[in-house]
Amino acid sequence: MRHIGPTLAIAILLPLTTVLPPIPAIIMMAAIYYGAMYGGSTTAIVVNIPGEASSVPTAMDGYQLARQGRGGPALGVAAIASFVAGTLSLVGLTFFAPLLANVALAFGPPEYFALMFMALSLVISLSGRALLKGLIATALGLLVAMIGLDPLTGEARLTFGTVSLMAGVNFISVIIGLFAIGEVLVNVERAVASIYENKIRDWLPTKEDLKQSWGAMLRSSVIGFFLGLLPGCSPAVTTFIAYDAEKKVSKRPHLFGHGAIEGVAAAEGANNATCSGGFVPLFSFGIPSGPALAVLLGGFMMYGLQPGPMLFKENPDLVWAVIASMYLGNVILLVLNLPLVGLWARIALIPFPILGPMIILFSIIGAYSVRFLMFDVWVALIFGVLGYLMRKLGFPLAPMVLATVLAQMLETSLKQSLVLSNGSPLIFFTRPIAAVFMLLAVVMIAWGLWLQFSGRGAELAADDSD
Repeated sequence: MRHIGPTLAIAILLPLTTVLPPIPAIIMMAAIYYGAMYGGSTTAIVVNIPGEASSVPTAMDGYQLARQGRGGPALGVAAIASFVAGTLSLVGLTFFAPLLANVALAFGPPEYFALMFMALSLVISLSGRALLKGLIATALGLLVAMIGLDPLTGEARLTFGTVSLMAGVNFISVIIGLFAIGEVLVNVERAVASIYENKIRDWLPTKEDLKQSWGAMLRSSVIGFFLGLLPGCSPAVTTFIAYDAEKKVSKRPHLFGHGAIEGVAAAEGANNATCSGGFVPLFSFGIPSGPALAVLLGGFMMYGLQPGPMLFKENPDLVWAVIASMYLGNVILLVLNLPLVGLWARIALIPFPILGPMIILFSIIGAYSVRFLMFDVWVALIFGVLGYLMRKLGFPLAPMVLATVLAQMLETSLKQSLVLSNGSPLIFFTRPIAAVFMLLAVVMIAWGLWLQFSGRGAELAADDSD
């Protein structure tokens, strides 16, 4: 179900697992986690509704392919990329878990700030020649994320005395508004009869689609897995990084944002590789890499199990049973998803006068279901209008979304780093890992400026405002 997500699903089912032995209970919770991430691409591709922030890059190309009548191949490539990335990352989990977890422990606040800063610079560079608009969209996303309480001091910011704003603006409502509701408003203005601009041409990926996507699947699997080792580095971050990296090496970067099949493969590959990569620090050190795995950690503790260095020695049956179930789960998900590609693609054949109101209705329900607040519904509607205006004015949506998602971790790691260094920003350049990320961020910004002033941005822009 859209907008519930793996975190809430695991939390809801956690009490129900008490009637099960530990091994099947943990397997079930793990299956909910990677299964939810596996299937999150469907609504993003078919009707441009990313249920999670990690599905935004998938929607950027997947929905454009659907409008061109190629929703089936996009869904098929998403399923195959998820399977390939999930399997490859499980191989890494199987053979290198304790070793790779040590790498994750080398990351402190300066390294996290540098990584988040690099991610923002990467996604801004996706704006091509619209660099200034990308910067404005990023600043707007950071401003939205600042609403609420300061994560360290608890001081209220930009709440204007409104109690509803004290908890901040829920980013799921922001995503629903910018993408789903904003897209409906654009289609209403165009008076379209169907969201498909062309007749459906293929139900499954062609050999050419797979040929163009294989490299993206492999590269994004590596990126997603290694970044997934880092606590707090969620799929929302890694999908954007993998998407941008794939655009950099692509022979046809001008198609990104307009229907590049390899863009779908990169986003979905990184998404699912990150999920498996997150089990490395969880099993080896008891460190969850995101909210869903934090709830899963609670499931371990409920059974008296303590993930950490001794887990492999004291409970090898549990660890290897979970890993084996993930191999099997990947195969089952692929077998279930591919035959349903045609069914999902046909949803968009519903006439838009019927489909449009349905999208608005489900978007409102989805926004409300996150925290059961009408305030979140109004947020989604307001950002729907904002998304419509941003499309009309040519502002990219991706930088704003990523800035909203990363802002809290970016701010927290910045403040912690400055405390460690007694206020000196040199800490980001004197620690080797942080310095590498900062250097890459500077290179990305310089690359974006070069595109801006050289005129090449027109052919490389990935304008998601269309």
